[in-house]
Formats: sequence, structure tokens, C-alpha cells
Amino acid sequence: MLRYTLMRLGIFAGCLVVVWGAVYSGIFPRGFGGSNGLWVLLLALVLSAPISWVVLRKERDRASVQIVTRVDRMKANLDANRSQEDGADDTARAQGGAAASN
Repeated sequence: MLRYTLMRLGIFAGCLVVVWGAVYSGIFPRGFGGSNGLWVLLLALVLSAPISWVVLRKERDRASVQIVTRVDRMKANLDANRSQEDGADDTARAQGGAAASN
């Protein structure tokens, strides 16, 4: 997941540099008054989102498989712990019931 995040930030940084250059060279319009920085950030974000969606598809799928594997492993561990607790509880109740009947 860290690799995907770093790649996504890299695409955003590249778009930010390209948009900043395009705004200051006059290709893209400047923002109103003091909002030029915000305009450049928003435009870079809007441009980087679809690029990341297409370019990082394989990496996103790989990360989701890793996450699903971890979640499945955690669920299996929780189920194993529950069954151990249930077994211990059943044993304790059985021993308590046998002691009460004597």
C-alpha cells in the first residue's frame, strides 16, 4: 500500500509541476487575485486523478489482494481464538457441573 501511495504522490507531483509551468507560461489561465496557488493545486489534483486511475490499475489490484489476504488471515485467527475460548468455557462448565453433582 505504501508503494501505491508513493506512486500516486509522484503522479500528483508531476502534474503539479506541469500545471505550474503551464499556468505561469500562459497556457492555462491564472487564478483570480491571490487564489493562483489554490488554482494550480486543484487543477493538478483534477488532472492526476484519472491518470492515477489508469496508470496505477495493476498496482491498486495488487494492493487490494494483499489487503484481502491480511483480512482473511485476521478472520481465521479470530475464529481460532473464539473456538479455543469456547472449548475452554465448555470444559470449565463440564467440570463445574460434574463437581456440583458429586
